Amino acid sequence: MSDTTPSPGLSGSPDTSGPPGASGDLLDGRAFAMVSSTASEVNADEPTRFHYREANGVIWGGYTGDTVIHGRFVGTRDDDRIELTYAHALKAGGRAAGRSTSRIEWLPDGRLRLVEEFAFDGDDTPQVSVCEEIRPA
Repeated sequence: MSDTTPSPGLSGSPDTSGPPGASGDLLDGRAFAMVSSTASEVNADEPTRFHYREANGVIWGGYTGDTVIHGRFVGTRDDDRIELTYAHALKAGGRAAGRSTSRIEWLPDGRLRLVEEFAFDGDDTPQVSVCEEIRPA
């Protein structure tokens, strides 16, 4: 299946295994920018940017920007669902960590969107963020 052909059971989402020859590593090498979050205001001039790696369903990467000096994440992807654990150093001082579950969506222009439900360790308040893929210039 091409990455624009809907897969059964994914509500019109394309096959998230990626294009032929991608070995199913859909997120490998992709970058995303945060566009909204219930946990903090997103700085449109310096949004948090995430850089993903993936091999055989294992996800890892890093992020920086907005309120974060340096962050890391690790987890897994199963079809259009991502489960991650993350930790980061804050510009204001201190650290934050937690767990998240994301849903992969396809935008009309072929880029990916990640809709993430997350909670910080020690705080059960549910949060939601949205990140959209950044295409190389």
